[in-house]
Amino acid sequence: MPELPDVEIFKRYIESTSLHKRIIGVHILSRDMVKGASVSEIKKLLDGERFETTARHGKNLFIQTGGQSWIMLHFGMTGFVKYFKNEDERPAHVRLLIDFSNGFYLAYDCQRKFGMISLTESPERFAREKKLGLDALDPALDFEQFEKILSKTNSTIKTVLMNQNFLAGLGNVYSDEILYQAGIRPARKSGELDREEKKQIFFKMGHVLRKAIEARADPERFPSSFLTPYRSAGKPCPKCEGSIEKKKIGGRTSYFCPRCQG
Repeated sequence: MPELPDVEIFKRYIESTSLHKRIIGVHILSRDMVKGASVSEIKKLLDGERFETTARHGKNLFIQTGGQSWIMLHFGMTGFVKYFKNEDERPAHVRLLIDFSNGFYLAYDCQRKFGMISLTESPERFAREKKLGLDALDPALDFEQFEKILSKTNSTIKTVLMNQNFLAGLGNVYSDEILYQAGIRPARKSGELDREEKKQIFFKMGHVLRKAIEARADPERFPSSFLTPYRSAGKPCPKCEGSIEKKKIGGRTSYFCPRCQG
């Protein structure tokens, strides 16, 4: 499932390919994926306009035209965007297709249709209405705020990190990676963590997310000390060479090293 680093890569991809080009066609091929807006509203917003800027909050991508509203894309489990020219480059499960006057297209593909297409007056309003927490890479998020977030519940630390109402952007994979780098087992209760352990999680969160973005969210390009490329039960831990274990936590399969994570 696309998480914060993936969506940040999508954001930068759109910035490098699709801004400032006149839109001459808007095709919504899966109307059931449009939420909180009508198909006609989206077409009216986009047709004849240009994408001018982008924003991201957690796993949500926002693109603004010259008007006031923003189109919002959520990528579900399988979503991505692709800028292309030739029909043989077209993805297989296009849900939204934008035609540009230069002969290129921007496709939003989402095979399993767990994503969403919507409109909002602003990314900030969307985050408020959905009760999303601060973005995990928001410069305004400091350790004191992070500590307050953890104090709101005594759930397992992995569950807290994945709760979008507490903190926006983390999912199954990156919560595992952050806890691995911090040396904390995902099943630990947030209320059991001491201040130093919380600091480790907070600072490793920023480190992991930035490294993942640098690597274009490609596990094969991650640092050799990262868990994600070895995220399978029985594979050797990249730090101690012990065996990676898996466990269901909060209904999600988690991977960790019992030697390296206390």
